[in-house]
Amino acid sequence: MRKILIVGSGQSGLQLALSLQEHGYDVTVMSARTPDEIRAGWVTSTQCMFADALAIERRHGLNLWDDVAPRVAGQGFSMAGPDGQRALNWIASWDGGPAQSIDQRVKMSTWLELFEERGGNVVIHGVTTADLNALARLYELVIVAAGKGELVQLFDRDPSRSPYTKPQRRLSVSYVHGQESRPERPGTTDVWMNIIPGVGELINIPAYTLSGPCDIFYVSGVPGGPFDAFADRPPAAEQLRRHLELFRQYIPWEYERAKNAELTDGKAVLVGGYAPVVRHPVGELPSGTFVLGMADVVVANDPITGQGANNAAKCAESYLGSILENEDRPFDRDWMQRAFDRYWEHAQWVTTFTNAMLQPPPPHVQQILGAAQTNPAVAKRFVNGFNNPTDFQHWLLDPVKTEEYLASV
Repeated sequence: MRKILIVGSGQSGLQLALSLQEHGYDVTVMSARTPDEIRAGWVTSTQCMFADALAIERRHGLNLWDDVAPRVAGQGFSMAGPDGQRALNWIASWDGGPAQSIDQRVKMSTWLELFEERGGNVVIHGVTTADLNALARLYELVIVAAGKGELVQLFDRDPSRSPYTKPQRRLSVSYVHGQESRPERPGTTDVWMNIIPGVGELINIPAYTLSGPCDIFYVSGVPGGPFDAFADRPPAAEQLRRHLELFRQYIPWEYERAKNAELTDGKAVLVGGYAPVVRHPVGELPSGTFVLGMADVVVANDPITGQGANNAAKCAESYLGSILENEDRPFDRDWMQRAFDRYWEHAQWVTTFTNAMLQPPPPHVQQILGAAQTNPAVAKRFVNGFNNPTDFQHWLLDPVKTEEYLASV
């Protein structure tokens, strides 16, 4: 039975650990927090998982919230005009089925308990490079799945794949109860992206949290702009108040739905921001032992396109395949690089698309967004690209291909 150590208890690390359990591997997970500490902590993300990623979870029996989570039917898009009203406003549904968003305090605490119940080894301890240097010799493969902290420094930035050196957005998040449904779509649950040119974005995500169904306000601000108003990390209630005031001023149609919203709990807020980065996937410990980075340790995109949890699920599934196919051969540096390269075949298009969305849309993308207002086929293809970003290379990321596509529809 091959022994594997996974450092980190997020989407990628726990999903890989649980799926390796199915195949009889001896897996140890190191988590900085207990399940109860995860549940009692601050929110950590704005996850929204689309059909392909959810299918992976279901394949491994990890879909534990299908009967309680909001079924997110489609994705809407609005753009504010100079007069403060919507210059664009449209929606399309996803072909592969509804999306789903589970507060990671709920999901990761439950998965960590499930892993232990199924016989997995759980060590509750924050891990330093010195700790890992001593532990690594006890395992045939060490995977680092903790995207924050000292261990990330083991993996060098890849400048050829990392165009940004500074954060492109300042992020603030509130989980709320009490938002009204959209007047034009009463009773429906949709992800909705609101873009305010030069200012930032509000993405509204129906979700499931500790206290049941809720909504997430994901506010993404251009650095130095009006939405970049949370550097002082205000108390939770003050953060929500500022969110609502920004909605009232810049996206009044959303303020009318949100004005009576209340936080789901006292730790239902998040503030942050980081430079998108791709890192080299193989790190070397002082002892000379190589370790493999996964998910946002090595590919950390801005959350603007909602790909983080989806990338994590797909990375875990890709690494699972690479591990199983390796059979009893060594997990050496070359194998680690090949495992990452296999995942990068997908992740490269997520990175290209996400980095493009951080810039003002060029004319050909403006054409797409405008055409989607009146052409359901264009709207549907754009929306379905969030589930399968590899499709964007064929029609959205190149002006010539965009022109050809628009002519065809």
